[in-house]
Amino acid sequence: MKYDVIIIGSGLGGLECGYILSKKGYKVCILEQNAQIGGCLQTFRRGKSVFDTGFHYVGGLDEGQSLHKLFSYFDLLDLPWHKLDEDAFAEVVIAGNPFFLASGHKRFADALANDFPHQRKQIETYTDMLKQIGDNIFNSFTGDYGNSALFESSAYLFLQQTIDDPLLRNILSGGSLTMELCSKKLPLYVFAQINNSFIQSTWKLKGNGSMIADKLADYIRAKDGNIITKAKVTRLIETDGKISAVEYNESEQVSGTYVISNIHPAQTLTLIPESRYIRKLYRNRISSIPNTFGIFTVHLQLKESTTPYLNRNIFVYRNGDSIWDCKPDKSGEINSILINYKTPRNGIYTDNIDILTPMYWDEVAQWSDTVVGKRGVDYEMFKQQKAESCIELASTRIPGLKDSIEKIYTSTPLTYRDYTGTQNGSAYGIRKDYNDALGTIIAPQTQIPNLFLSGQNLNLHGILGVSMTSFFTCAKIVGMNNLLKDFYI
Repeated sequence: MKYDVIIIGSGLGGLECGYILSKKGYKVCILEQNAQIGGCLQTFRRGKSVFDTGFHYVGGLDEGQSLHKLFSYFDLLDLPWHKLDEDAFAEVVIAGNPFFLASGHKRFADALANDFPHQRKQIETYTDMLKQIGDNIFNSFTGDYGNSALFESSAYLFLQQTIDDPLLRNILSGGSLTMELCSKKLPLYVFAQINNSFIQSTWKLKGNGSMIADKLADYIRAKDGNIITKAKVTRLIETDGKISAVEYNESEQVSGTYVISNIHPAQTLTLIPESRYIRKLYRNRISSIPNTFGIFTVHLQLKESTTPYLNRNIFVYRNGDSIWDCKPDKSGEINSILINYKTPRNGIYTDNIDILTPMYWDEVAQWSDTVVGKRGVDYEMFKQQKAESCIELASTRIPGLKDSIEKIYTSTPLTYRDYTGTQNGSAYGIRKDYNDALGTIIAPQTQIPNLFLSGQNLNLHGILGVSMTSFFTCAKIVGMNNLLKDFYI
């Protein structure tokens, strides 16, 4: 059967592209290699508990804010969203000392200025810059790429030059543990845009991230689109300089006018091993760009009515040295974690807590040729030691945590690779580098005219970045002006 658009991968970017194009009248087919759709929006059940794979919270959902406009378009605002504490959406703990980040730019600045009165002017300069970037986020939709200079500026140097107090610099950075704070590479625009969205407002779901995937998928199916699971794409078939068909499971095919790949660009190119249209220089560039680190997650199933819910995220650092340029401790000790409480059903106690910490591929590379459930005793011992260290650090902020635990489950970058198809289990795709902004920001258009890319690897990562990128990708097919008729900036 022939479709207007074939989309490879049902992560958020793939589903959003499918939604946009279905809304514009295109017949869409999405191919997903796993049994469950959603990519990092997937959930998994263990006993009585349901855990999120990668979705934990979003920023900017209040009316007039960045993600509100996007989620209004995707009809996701009626999901059961829950707002985090405006006076403390995040708690940053450094060497045992807690500091609180408040929602709203003025409230955010006032709260920190109470602890750092000598830095009030610098804090206001910082928040004003973030707000200015956030207020202009949609200008790129209309052709204004005025923020390109900020992709070529260093986030680390901006903080050094703006904030005098080194402890305050660490606090402002401390809510970005999962962003990969690389002092020599992270662009200011990436740091500022994401942090600004959380300062605007921060939200969780009363439920799981799969609700987002299911809502988008329901719309696509209602528009006569097709989503095929357990369909691993094995080859893109090129005819006369265009992709004429997509092969999956090595024997089945679907054909389409356009193809969008929501998987890693390097993985996409392996599906076209020979093409006179894809230059060797392009292949080498895409395959050589480093990826961000992965995440080790401890999923805790808690005993009933033992752990009161806290309506904020907690970022814990043993000391200020572990915030920028985080590297694995050779002793195996965990030095930084994010504690994320699952929103409770009864409003008092939480059932689950996720503890997240950065993990590089090198730490699990020795098991890269193994499969889920058959990685061996050494791997299980490795995960157990990591989990115990995470729980020990989390216990410094949650009294009685160890006694409240019923079951412990863990996931590593290997888990992400096998269940979500991410390259080396990377949490946020290609590492952006302000020294080579053009080389690490990937265009949606490939060198094959009807093959396009989407997802977190292109421009910005996270829910906000992927949602924006889906518009840029679809605009290559239908035109941005055509899309903006339905999306009021």
